[in-house]
Parts: sequence; structure tokens; C-alpha cells
Amino acid sequence: MKLAHHRFAIHPKVPFAISRSSTTVYERVLIRLSDDAGVEGWGEAAPNVFYRETADTVVAALARLTRVVERARTVDSLHDIDVLEEWMRTENPGDSSARAAISVAAHDLLGKKLGTPLWRLFEAEPAHMPLSSFTIAISTDDAEVRRRIEEAHQYPVLKIKLGTDRDEWTVRIVRQGASNKTLRADANAGWTRERAPHMVGVLADNGFELVEQPLAPDDLAGLKVLRDFSPIPVIADESCRTASDIPALDGVVHGINIKLSKCGGLAEARRMISEARRRDLKVMLGCMIESSLGITAAAHLAPLVDYVDLDGAALLSDDPYVGATMDAGMIRLPSAPGLGVSIRD
Repeated sequence: MKLAHHRFAIHPKVPFAISRSSTTVYERVLIRLSDDAGVEGWGEAAPNVFYRETADTVVAALARLTRVVERARTVDSLHDIDVLEEWMRTENPGDSSARAAISVAAHDLLGKKLGTPLWRLFEAEPAHMPLSSFTIAISTDDAEVRRRIEEAHQYPVLKIKLGTDRDEWTVRIVRQGASNKTLRADANAGWTRERAPHMVGVLADNGFELVEQPLAPDDLAGLKVLRDFSPIPVIADESCRTASDIPALDGVVHGINIKLSKCGGLAEARRMISEARRRDLKVMLGCMIESSLGITAAAHLAPLVDYVDLDGAALLSDDPYVGATMDAGMIRLPSAPGLGVSIRD
């Protein structure tokens, strides 16, 4: 198989602010994987600086991973891709977003060869799709927060970014403006052990459904104490990258958040779902700010999880691809073979 790539930029409609950063442009890398018959699969690398990845590190990783892809020759089954992911992880244990993009491209290629959409290969019934949340990023301006809530009027589930000294104010404003909606919180590791118990109480009093990553990723002891105290579920995001992290989180959190760019591929994501289910942990499927190419890849797994947060493309002003669609939080999967993604006219 042959590997090609090119870089592209995407822009959120408004600056996307979380507890540790605010961003107005995201550089992504398109991966194109082709076999000897000329069948081509696509994947999107969505590097995140929190994991010390950029578009530059993705391109550097692709140079190392090319020889692994060439050794694989072709993919004729999901097992072949499992093997490819393991080879890539052994050759290049870091650079998970680059590996994820190649994995997605390999799955897209396989689906096209077999003439079937990925959700069917995964035995993921679209009728079981949970509603996706829509994210309200951090803002310190009252009118701006209210405007964003109004613009998200069609979405019944909102995820509120927290992790600042104005969190109580944000929670109050959002609940006032979205009185009948399901609300979720994501602190992006922005709270201390001292602040977190107070904040989960505030969230519970305002009817929030859950909270993501309230404490630092490596503070498992603090997460366990909070889990035992919290009146709402605590979901690990930054604390859980791959299936190997899940045993240590059993009894520490109520659930995990899986992201392709974090775990390294669709095969690893499926392993994480199985491992979490075995331990009776809830499963959320999340994303970075990605185009419809990256979001559609994750969406093919969405019917297999409890919570979905795949709004990355809906936040963009210039999505270059067409794939899975989201209407009032309901994701509709393509029926075309593979990912079912095309270039936007």
C-alpha cells in the first residue's frame, strides 16, 4: 500500500476556548492510503498540543510509518487492520493522531473493497445512536454566552466547558438560557482537589448529567475520592488514552471518553469499548475540532456507546468534507461504502 498526505486548515465559527487554551485555527493532515488495485481510503490526523502533537509531528511520524504501511501490502479484513495498528504502535508508540488517521484510511479502504459502510462491519446499528452533545466553549462575556446558547437552540444536549474561576457564573447563565436541556460539563482538568467537590455539587444542583475530567490526568487518587463523593457520574478523558489505561480507572471513575486521535485507531477504540463494558464502565465517544472526515470515522462507532460528543465539524465555518450529518443532535451515518465521505463542492 502507498501513503500520501497533505495539510489543511479548519476554523471554528467562534474562538474555541477551554480551561487551558483558546484557538481560532486548527491545522489538520489528510491521509490517503491506496492499494495496488487503486482503491483509496482517507483519514484525518487531528493533533493536539496537549499530547505534544502538531501537524509537523504528524508529518514526521508519517515518514517513519510509511515503511510499516508498505510492509502491510493490503487489507482484506478487520484482523488485517488490527495487525497494522499493532505494527504501527510498535514502530512508533507516540504520534497517536497520525496512527489513527492511517487506521481510519485503512478501514475506509476495506469498506470500499467490500462495498459496505463501516458501521455494518462494526455491527453498530444506526437506530441505536445516542444524541450528540453540542459544545459551548468558555467565554467571560454574559451576552456572548447567551448568544451561543441561543444559536445552539436546535441541540437538546449541551456540553459546557468549565475550568475557570467563573464556573459558578457560567453554570447559572447556561441553565437559565437552556432550562429544558440536558447539560454536561467538561472541566478539562481545570479543578483542584479542593474545588472539585464544591463544583460537582453546583452541577448536580443545576441538573447536570455528568462531568468530564475534573482533575489532573494523573491524579487517580483524587478522582477516586471525587467519584465516591460525586452525585453525578465522573468521566475520564485525559486520564484515559488507550485500553491499557482502563484497568487503573476501574473504581476510580464512572466512565471513559474515547477519541480516535488519542487512542491511535478504530481497532484500539473497539478494544476500549469492550474493556470498559467488561468492567461496567460507561463509554463516551468524543472528538477534537475536526472536519467531517474525522467526525464521520468516529460516528461509525457511536451506536456502540452510551454518550456521544461528536460536534467537532458542526463548530466549523469551513468544513471541507461531507459525511455524517447532525440534525438536532441526531447523527445520521452515510450508507456509502467505507466512511462514506466526499469532498464538499
